[in-house]
Amino acid sequence: MVRLLGPAEVRELAARLDLSPTKRLGQNFVHDPNTVRKIVAAADVRPGERVVEIGPGLGSLTLGIIEAGAAVTAVEIDERLARLLPETASAMGAPEGSLDVVRADAMEVQELAGDPTALVANLPYNVSVPVLLHFLETFPHLERGLVMVQSEVGERLAARPGSKVYGGPSAKAAWYADVRLAGGVSRQIFWPVPNVDSVLVRLDRHEAPGSEAERRRTFALIDAAFGQRRKMLRQSLSGVLGPDASAVILTAGVDPTARGETLGVGDFLAIARAG
Repeated sequence: MVRLLGPAEVRELAARLDLSPTKRLGQNFVHDPNTVRKIVAAADVRPGERVVEIGPGLGSLTLGIIEAGAAVTAVEIDERLARLLPETASAMGAPEGSLDVVRADAMEVQELAGDPTALVANLPYNVSVPVLLHFLETFPHLERGLVMVQSEVGERLAARPGSKVYGGPSAKAAWYADVRLAGGVSRQIFWPVPNVDSVLVRLDRHEAPGSEAERRRTFALIDAAFGQRRKMLRQSLSGVLGPDASAVILTAGVDPTARGETLGVGDFLAIARAG
């Protein structure tokens, strides 16, 4: 039977490593088993499947996923944490073969053994959006994800066109998946306690609306539109579309005087195709 980490175990493991969590790596360790089980349940982790976890830290969430009967591929950049994790998992009752640790920067990972079907992670606040988009782009076999991120980031990822917080991350995430908020998380379940609130974000992959070449062009338009979000599209997209930007946007059925925050990813794709 797999046992989960509580506050005492988390502090003991940190003391063994002489570990002081760093803001640079966005390290805040979860120490509440009930929250871990809530996250695993919200992710619909299934027995027998393989899950990829980014930034497993001391192993709180890792053990929760294994407790649910899944195998974990854990991507950890910190060498000390990567070295300790298998030892911790074994000591807490994880079955042999249920954990594979990849010592790497998540932004540089291009291959994952076992083709994981789910991504479950407490993502470091400072790199959460780029890491999430990298994994959605690189690993099409990921069917769904459940990530814990800073509230502000989660609201942006799940935002719809027209929302005040809708932006580039919202539009890009929508290329890959249906994205929604899946609940809040108390600050008190972390050590050290962060000075920001966290939320859970659920992603369910859908078929990509266009080809890879179209995705790249669409994302370039999204970057241009939100890089100058106060400008009309005929201005903000002129660097990508050229002097005929207004005509191209009209051909796509979009108002050239609109702003990027009113367009869904399908609108940006239509402009990419028209160009």
